[in-house]
Amino acid sequence: MQQSSMHSGCLYIVATPIGNLEDISQRALRVLAEVDLIAAEDTRHSRTLLSHYQIQTRLLSLHDHNEKQRAEQLLERLQQGQSLALISDAGTPLISDPGYALVSLCRSAGFKVVPLPGPCAAIAALCAAGLPTDRFSFEGFLPVKQVARRASLANLVDARATTVFYEAPRRIEETLAMLVDELGAERQVVLAKELTKTFETFYGGCSEDVLSWLREDPVHQKGEFVLMIAPAPDNNSEIPAEAIALLKLLMAELPLKKAAALTASHYQLKKNELYQLGLSFAD
Repeated sequence: MQQSSMHSGCLYIVATPIGNLEDISQRALRVLAEVDLIAAEDTRHSRTLLSHYQIQTRLLSLHDHNEKQRAEQLLERLQQGQSLALISDAGTPLISDPGYALVSLCRSAGFKVVPLPGPCAAIAALCAAGLPTDRFSFEGFLPVKQVARRASLANLVDARATTVFYEAPRRIEETLAMLVDELGAERQVVLAKELTKTFETFYGGCSEDVLSWLREDPVHQKGEFVLMIAPAPDNNSEIPAEAIALLKLLMAELPLKKAAALTASHYQLKKNELYQLGLSFAD
């Protein structure tokens, strides 16, 4: 049902196109045209979208470096009965974009916050990737620092759901190389880049093949990436009785983590699998 007018003292969270300007709803266009003010991550960038649709609503910047200050100012406007919209440079606000402080403040103060669903790069990529979607985890951007990034990937060795990340072009090759090291050359991966744009690309396969594809042409490393990692494959192999016996012996003398690591090294097994088995013994 179409909403005929703005709610006074209301904040609208408006999703905007991630590339193709046609990917915006009629409701979003109407709200952006009728609110008193639009808070935008980059007013210069957002002005292109608004100009395309001949929307002349005033813009105010709200980004990572000024959000707390701006949130207080925008709250005052809501208290005066104005209606506001929040947009990011592309996609759905707050999804790896600014807005949390503002939305949290508005809800705490009792103001109505209304979401307008629309484009989101993570969801757009996931639904076309061909990976399991019954369970997935969105993790935003991987850490910039190498040690933290490697640790984040290593934590996925036994993940039971598809994991979705955003990654910058300058780091994508290094990240894929880390992924091969930590999760193995056969882990299934899909890269999506330049979603909804002219050169939209999906490339998937085992992690080693995807890394080779990235390296074969510098153009392949350009664009904004969504990195999707398949769940760990089912491991139907049984742990040998000898390994179980050794694990129990070591557990009597050592912490479980150390006992699992030593047993895994001796029998060429997965450390985490032995650790989980050890936990079951303690139950």
